[in-house]
Amino acid sequence: MYSMQGIVRKSVNNVTTQFEKLGYVANDFANMNTRGYKSVSFEQMLNEDGYLQGVVRADYRQGSIQVTSNPYDVAINGTGFIPVVSPEGEIAYTRDGSFKQGRDGYLVTNDGWLVGEGIKIPANCYKFEIKPNGEVFSYDAANTQPKKLGTIPLVRFASQEALEQKGMNKLAPTEESGEAQLVKNHDCFCQNNLENSNINIYASTSEVLRLNASLLASTRMMKVVDDMYNKAINIRE
Repeated sequence: MYSMQGIVRKSVNNVTTQFEKLGYVANDFANMNTRGYKSVSFEQMLNEDGYLQGVVRADYRQGSIQVTSNPYDVAINGTGFIPVVSPEGEIAYTRDGSFKQGRDGYLVTNDGWLVGEGIKIPANCYKFEIKPNGEVFSYDAANTQPKKLGTIPLVRFASQEALEQKGMNKLAPTEESGEAQLVKNHDCFCQNNLENSNINIYASTSEVLRLNASLLASTRMMKVVDDMYNKAINIRE
């Protein structure tokens, strides 16, 4: 049988857990238009003692692919990530293929991270092409032989769900995810396309409404218990 203090403690724990879940849902809403973003869920479990616990899980299901007609854009159709390197040499992984040409001609992310080991696109080339296997070619003029500039690498992990979020739509490996493994002989890249986030706006909206109702009920219960506790103290006095 619970004491008043135990009921209050349990109520506070459960409300805090629900607030934490609401934070993850709100973060998904904020990244609804982030290219290649994968939703993060906070799954709640009710223990036998009445306390709520939560487990964070990432959903790596494929997002829809949208045509952009921008030759620098690359979508990944299937599992995998593109390694990118910061100006300081830090390596991270992303599914956001909204790239651009940096000031020195290299293919970079929107925030200036180098794509792969470095692919320099000539300033005056007629056009460049990114093959489904990641090979990048440039053409000096129409009807000329292409020149290979490099390859955009694709890597996979033994457990991609265990990757760590690093911000700016980038991920880092953990001990549970394992090291990056280079994928060869694939056809996962789609030039002139970008992958949208896999956020289900309708499911997220429904979850916000459900959590709001649950939080209201929990806070009301806390107030009732608090009033009872105060009355019990006053009776003793």
